[in-house]
This record gives sequence, structure tokens and C-alpha cells, in this order.
Amino acid sequence: MKTEPHKLPSDLISDIKTRLKTLSGQINGIVKMLDEGKDPEQVNIQFKSIDKGIQKAQYLLLDEVYRKALAIGIVKAVDSCPGNCGNEDKIEYLKREFPNLELSDLTDKLKEIQTIENRLKDYNEKKD
Repeated sequence: MKTEPHKLPSDLISDIKTRLKTLSGQINGIVKMLDEGKDPEQVNIQFKSIDKGIQKAQYLLLDEVYRKALAIGIVKAVDSCPGNCGNEDKIEYLKREFPNLELSDLTDKLKEIQTIENRLKDYNEKKD
């Protein structure tokens, strides 16, 4: 079965595009500063600003994609667990903690929910 790629919300796309356009302007500003022989410390400040801007845009993208994938995984696990599947506590924990998870935790939780989904698939196939 082929999975459909995640669609990004239009407000997120707009936010990231705005950030990238701003960063593009900052990069052009650095080129101008170099052409004008500006102080290297001023140039470095602009590089740091660009780096933070790119990190923020990437964070917004990854948080959206990973969080959505985890939410879908949790819903699938809940739907597949009849209440006595042996994974109820872990599924409930992930549901409860979902809103508070940091981006750095999402990939680990995605792996956990995938493991649970695989166990539930095996469990439900054996049950039938």
C-alpha cells in the first residue's frame, strides 16, 4: 500500500516562505557588506542571524511533519488495541504526553509507536 505524503498547512507554508524570503534578503545584505568592506564582526552577526532563522524554519517544518505522523500512529494504535492487547499503558502514555513532547523526543516516540503498531498487527492477525 502506497502512503500519501503529508500535506503541510497553508499557514505553515506561508510562515516558512516569509522566513526564507527574509533570509534571502539577509544573504544579499551580507554580499553587499562584503563588497563594501564592512567590519567582519558585523558580517559575522548577520551570519549568526541567518543560521538562527534557518534553524527556526527547519524546526517548524520538522515539528509539523513528525508531530502529525506521531498523531496518526497513536490513532492507529488506539483503533487496533481492543483494550487487552498488552500495549494499553504505553499507548495511553503517548496520548497523554503528546502535547508536551519536544521535537527532539518525537523521532524516538515515532519509533515506539511503530513498534507498537507492528505488535498490534501481529496480535490482531493471530486473534483472527
